[in-house]
Amino acid sequence: MTSADVRRAVVIGGGLAGTTAALRLADSGVRVTLLEGRPRLGGLAFSFHRGGLTVDNGQHVYLRCCTAYRWLLDRIDGAALAPLQDRLDVPVLDVGGERPRLGRIRRTALPVPLHLAPGLARYPHLSLAERASVVRAALALQRLDLTDPALDTVDFATWLRRHGQSARTVEALWDLVGVATLNATAQDASLALAAMVFRTGLLSEPGAADIGWARVPLGDLHDTLARKALDDAGVRTLLRTRAGAVTRAEDGGWHVEAAGERLDADTVVVAVPQRETHALLPEGALDAPERLLDLATAPILNLHVVYGRRVLRRPFFAALGSPVQWVFDRTDASGLTEGQYLAVSQSACQDEIDTPVAELRARYLPELERLLPAARGAEVRDFFVTRERTATFAPAPGTGRLRPTARTRAPGLFLAGAWTATGWPATMEGAVRSGFDAAGAALSALGHRHHHPLQEAA
Repeated sequence: MTSADVRRAVVIGGGLAGTTAALRLADSGVRVTLLEGRPRLGGLAFSFHRGGLTVDNGQHVYLRCCTAYRWLLDRIDGAALAPLQDRLDVPVLDVGGERPRLGRIRRTALPVPLHLAPGLARYPHLSLAERASVVRAALALQRLDLTDPALDTVDFATWLRRHGQSARTVEALWDLVGVATLNATAQDASLALAAMVFRTGLLSEPGAADIGWARVPLGDLHDTLARKALDDAGVRTLLRTRAGAVTRAEDGGWHVEAAGERLDADTVVVAVPQRETHALLPEGALDAPERLLDLATAPILNLHVVYGRRVLRRPFFAALGSPVQWVFDRTDASGLTEGQYLAVSQSACQDEIDTPVAELRARYLPELERLLPAARGAEVRDFFVTRERTATFAPAPGTGRLRPTARTRAPGLFLAGAWTATGWPATMEGAVRSGFDAAGAALSALGHRHHHPLQEAA
């Protein structure tokens, strides 16, 4: 193949979706230019420096069933830096009663659904009757047809009530998991997305919900290692470079304006948030482009606390009976050598996303002391907040019809992003899957033979 025969692609956006698309295209012999407006790659899963700490903007986890994200970790040689639990084990501390009680959501090696039965039987935060009702609801979830579009017209809370789930069961189990994965409570979540999460994570295979997280700063993975993989693949990566107009060329290709340069391409992948995508798309690229603007967003709030001594001996836990949702120990990953650094991750936080730092400090430090007796009297060396006001798309009923596929009506122009029609909520897994979809569609249109990575691994 001569240089004249090599196809050219421009990928707009260097988050997980754009990075994945760029790698897949380059691995298939396409000459790729990747544009990213920020001074780093990684999108909304990134790190920054504060004093002597390296801080993640928020706590990101993945599950064993997240096969696309695991592919990306392998592709950038980062899997060893973000290991999975040997088996699902989630400590859940309830401080809403007369005395704190610690329970655990665990699995065994038994076949589905028996793998969760011993842990559920010993879960102290639900009554015997409530545990039995969970089993019945789980069996009903398994019978749902996830391809039925009617599931996207119903909220998850309504379905749970119809299947005998009490308010306590929703709080202590369904929302405990769902808020963290969907960024919405059951009443605000589409049954289609909720069912997909619980079916895939808890009811597909025994180890599907085992949790993994980065033991290094996210920037080490999604920026440093990703950039090296892109460089090694021959991708030209331009940081601090925002794409301007995307226009059709006379020869049927595309022009992308960026930093005063016109990039010519046979194919373009737009992998930026939906509102930015709406502004970039040429007229006629989508049947109903206004739907991108109708796709609402949801925030995530992260509180960062540096204590003068160790106050938590577990890597993480979830809380009940408290406004605190999930707490993670980020001491080692941040580079802290004395004391302990905890990250408190708060999803579905519309009511608090704009709350002043002083008010959040006054509200949450006493809560952490209530949850962690060792924090009482401990020196608080730092308390700061990171806010992602548009962290995810809002997974409300009716969202499915607003999410476009990777293909547009314009030949050679494709979309990627966790907000596209991946079937997943807005997670790192969904972002990588969207990159697969966009690259696969682009390669097919270019006439390149290729194989889907997840099908190769099957």
